[in-house]
Amino acid sequence: MIFHTSSPEETQAAAAALAALLHPGDLIAYRGPMGAGKTTFTAGLARALGSPAWVSSPTFALVHQYDGPLPLCHFDMFRVTTLDDLYSTGFFDYLDSGAVLAVEWSENIEAALPDPHITVDIAIEDGDQRTITVTGDDRFL
Repeated sequence: MIFHTSSPEETQAAAAALAALLHPGDLIAYRGPMGAGKTTFTAGLARALGSPAWVSSPTFALVHQYDGPLPLCHFDMFRVTTLDDLYSTGFFDYLDSGAVLAVEWSENIEAALPDPHITVDIAIEDGDQRTITVTGDDRFL
């Protein structure tokens, strides 16, 4: 799946389209530079999964959980540099929780990502333009 967006609202709508295809236990590995819209995408995802909560970046908390019919756990791995750091986030405990896991800065924990997982690449094009590419399995063709 490829989305081209030019506003936060369009980025959230792209996330809602993805949310409609998700299953309990899916892991979404985000890739993209600082300011690409990963948290904005997660806000759309949380809303579409049924959470009324305000979504914010888990930069300092490392993980935020959003309850709903399909719970969402939003991780920020920006500061995670070692396996010990990763264990301290509780990440491994969440893998079997049945929640959807959305992981910002997933490249920092590449070796620990389970297979299969979904990858969401967000590329900044020109100004507010974003290209969002979702890969993982046949659901996203």
